[in-house]
Amino acid sequence: MLLPLRDDNPTVRTPYVTYGLIAINLLVMLWLSLLSPLDQQTEVIRHGFIPARVAQLTHPNLVVKVPIEEELPARDFRFAHQQQRLRDVELEPASGQIAASLLTSMFLHGGWLHVLGNMWFLWIFGNNVEERLGSWLYLGFYLVGGLLAMACHWANNPQSVLPVVGASGAVATILGAYAVTFPKASVRTLVFFGIITVINIPALVWLGLWFAGQLLDAFLNRDLGVAVWAHIGGFVAGAVLMPILSFGPPPPGGNWEDEIKKHFSWTPSDGR
Repeated sequence: MLLPLRDDNPTVRTPYVTYGLIAINLLVMLWLSLLSPLDQQTEVIRHGFIPARVAQLTHPNLVVKVPIEEELPARDFRFAHQQQRLRDVELEPASGQIAASLLTSMFLHGGWLHVLGNMWFLWIFGNNVEERLGSWLYLGFYLVGGLLAMACHWANNPQSVLPVVGASGAVATILGAYAVTFPKASVRTLVFFGIITVINIPALVWLGLWFAGQLLDAFLNRDLGVAVWAHIGGFVAGAVLMPILSFGPPPPGGNWEDEIKKHFSWTPSDGR
């Protein structure tokens, strides 16, 4: 197991968008965690991305039914927890809701481990990509990457009624961008292979291993409850788009900090 701790790739500008995205995701998870388990499922169904709903855009009479389930306690240690189907949520064709779910799904997560894992990767790798692109372009890049990742997941399983939630696809876009932009940066990594140690791994190697793991899960059809094709699509989108968007020097005034200083700076007059 490889756990990234930090990268040795300093930045000069404050990554406001990265901080903001992390804060929003954590606040949404906090709100979701305060709901009852059944209410949590309902919110995930209504605001997560459900691939089968895309067909409603061309078939206005199609109703998608998504089950709400309750986990039953195991009878003893030999039996796994079982799910009891309580009812179905019927989702009527609504193009606005379907389009909105592509965005809202990026800010919902299936639990604290899910959101903390995504935000940890964004914390380590996002700041350098934001500095390279500038904050405004970086925000658009993150969101578009998330949409492309979702499209890749849909293309692989268009009939699925399971809601997809999480920032994983958008974060994977940042990982792909980082891999092609800062391949030689060192990633300080905690290693668990019989022994526990900390080593430096080149970013291209670290992220290449991560991507290879996603491909392995996808082609071996491992049912891990993870949208691996969204990870793959996001990573490829980031690796392809980043060289195009970052061609040349970073755009002046592309960072929110620069914009604030430009619009609110004051220089005393010399009286002339």
